Amino acid sequence: MATDERPGSSTLGVDFTEVILESIADGVFTVDSEWRVTSFNRAAEEITGIPREEAIGRRCCEVFRANVCETDCVLRKTLETDRPIIKKAIYIVRADGGKIPIEVSTAILRDERGQPIGGVETFRDLSTVEALRKALRKGYDFEDMVGQSEGMQRIFGLLPRIAESGSTVLIEGESGTGKELVARAIHRLSPAGTGPFVAVNCAALPDTLLESELFGYKAGAFTDAKKDKPGRFAQAKGGTLFLDEIGDVSAPTQGKLLRVLQEKIFEPLGSVRPEQADVRVVAATNKDLRKEVEEGRFREDLFYRIHVMRVRLPPLRERKEDIPLLIEHFLERLQRVNGKTVQGVSQDALAMLIQYEWPGNVRELENVLEVAYVLCPEGESIRPEHVREGLPSGSPGRPEGTPALTLRDIERQAIEEALLKNRGRIVATARQLGIDKNTLRRKMIRLGIPHPRRSKKTAGSQAELPGIQGPD
Repeated sequence: MATDERPGSSTLGVDFTEVILESIADGVFTVDSEWRVTSFNRAAEEITGIPREEAIGRRCCEVFRANVCETDCVLRKTLETDRPIIKKAIYIVRADGGKIPIEVSTAILRDERGQPIGGVETFRDLSTVEALRKALRKGYDFEDMVGQSEGMQRIFGLLPRIAESGSTVLIEGESGTGKELVARAIHRLSPAGTGPFVAVNCAALPDTLLESELFGYKAGAFTDAKKDKPGRFAQAKGGTLFLDEIGDVSAPTQGKLLRVLQEKIFEPLGSVRPEQADVRVVAATNKDLRKEVEEGRFREDLFYRIHVMRVRLPPLRERKEDIPLLIEHFLERLQRVNGKTVQGVSQDALAMLIQYEWPGNVRELENVLEVAYVLCPEGESIRPEHVREGLPSGSPGRPEGTPALTLRDIERQAIEEALLKNRGRIVATARQLGIDKNTLRRKMIRLGIPHPRRSKKTAGSQAELPGIQGPD
């Protein structure tokens, strides 16, 4: 008896390929050259919530609604570059509107002659993994802040009670420790949380402008006052006014602030009638206000008015156990905004980040990670050389006298190096950088990077960038 020895078949006529696809937990679908779905397994139905009969024949972007479909389609990238994508983390929208995290891998489908006829994508639901990760981090996240250190956990425990009290609050901490995040958390958790949150950087304005900015003015109060302008106290009515860097306010303005806090009224410039200050004040400073009081630079009576409740934010060098959590938090945000996936931070890079003293605190850590993220190729881990570019001269791993580059400089350098490495081929360069080819072209125009010559006339000659040859 003749037997059918084709792969995936048996003497009983069973297609084992289909049996296998139907039995695995990963979703699998295939598309033809026109991006129309040609197969859709059981797990794909369960994960997306779309029945197979509705998926077959439709364009994949209509079925598999991912956050990368319009800008950075993984299947399209594989078909254009002839390279598979392995375990890229993205999000999809289910048929019921739910948003779930998944991990996708792609490959090219070929016929018997090896010619591409479409693509295949496998994907895994990461909802359980994400839920477990959040459960493990539960208690370490609070109102956009993260921290497992004793100091931050104590602050997380205090903030709800401080917010509920309605008292004036003074937040102390070095620049970059997150004082405005604490102020916003107090506002959101307070009874006035539905009201406005208005922030003023007192150090950014000269004294003459700060007074009108805080209290407003009436038409005719001075030469250019053509109409009434409400100040920040009026704008924050029913909510919270955040006075950042209050230690830099001059003595005359300190006196006016004291009256507002004592009597709950203020007078706009040029007004003859006081207005009610229906607002909660949260102040912040990076100075030692007690020392400022002792040295006569800050009013003692105002200090006690704003020091009813006090929150001291520890500098990052005192809470280094929080650095891994902060790294995860910032990388998640970068990947969500930019779409490029990196595989975390290598052990050597993490050691470098923990060793550094962080004079700029959490803000500096965020900036260094953004630089490292830009330089790190998609799918790889951030390494010491990526971190090093964002650190200042003389820091661990960065030689003395080596200036730190701006983010624009680093982006330009990364693109030029990738172009050189890929001999000017735009698609290959974009793939290495983890961005779309059209995004790469826009960045090259913005940064003034010459485009390699791609015509046949210059295919064998040197292009405009040193060392770049040949067409894309």
